[in-house]
Amino acid sequence: MPRSMTGFARLEAQYPWGHLICEIRTVNHRYLEPSMRMSEALRSLEPVLRETLRNQVGRGKVDVVLAFKPDESSGLSTDFNYELARDVIKMVEQVNQLTANPAPVNAIEILRWPGVLKAREIDQEELEKEALALFGKTLQQLLDNRSREGAELANLLEQRLQAIAEQVTDVRQRLPELAAQQQEKLRSRLDALQVDVDEERLAQELVYLAQKSDVAEELDRLEAHIAEVRRTLKQNEPIGRRLDFLMQELNREANTLSSKSTSSSNTQSAVDIKVLIEQMREQVQNIE
Repeated sequence: MPRSMTGFARLEAQYPWGHLICEIRTVNHRYLEPSMRMSEALRSLEPVLRETLRNQVGRGKVDVVLAFKPDESSGLSTDFNYELARDVIKMVEQVNQLTANPAPVNAIEILRWPGVLKAREIDQEELEKEALALFGKTLQQLLDNRSREGAELANLLEQRLQAIAEQVTDVRQRLPELAAQQQEKLRSRLDALQVDVDEERLAQELVYLAQKSDVAEELDRLEAHIAEVRRTLKQNEPIGRRLDFLMQELNREANTLSSKSTSSSNTQSAVDIKVLIEQMREQVQNIE
């Protein structure tokens, strides 16, 4: 089944050490063009993310946001070493007992003592592991969304394929009647001129006219292209470019059908087919 090239997915996850946000947005593009916006703490993951995208996404402009926000809800971003602070205070008190003019213990100086306050360190390995997991879930959500939209596009294409097939059937059924009308019209003109006609020569002219206006091959090719589009829509791989090529081939046959038309009914059918093909072409531009 086809997948749309447009899609959006966003997931968030909260951990004791912070908040992760992943957002992926895709739009139409001829090739795969990923763009990454990441927090510095996650920058080392960029090659892995790009490789994952190449394996999972065939075409489209892909914008990825992967952000990390450390948890600051407690108001503290450091750990307090209570045991070390207590030992430092005891040492200061012992020193004060040896001096004639002891100085009061200064809390700020204690906090500045090396090791008393230590900046909290986030486990980088755990952070990257969770970020990759969140990215994977977000990407899967995106792919699911693109697949659902692709299924809708496939239904729209099938409706138009069926309409084209019905037009082709109508034209094919009219061919014998149109050939007879063409012959009758030619004979009527000759009779109006009141001239003697060589029947063998007339037969040759009728054959020539029939060949010139014969659209059986065009109808056969239209039916073949319709079958190929349907077969392509069932493939589980990027099919947008092939569908675009098939739209060109369908349009080529519709143009030939129109140029060979000898009746208003066939001309109208050719116009209707070209309109349907153009509608499909617009939808195909959005298929991966």
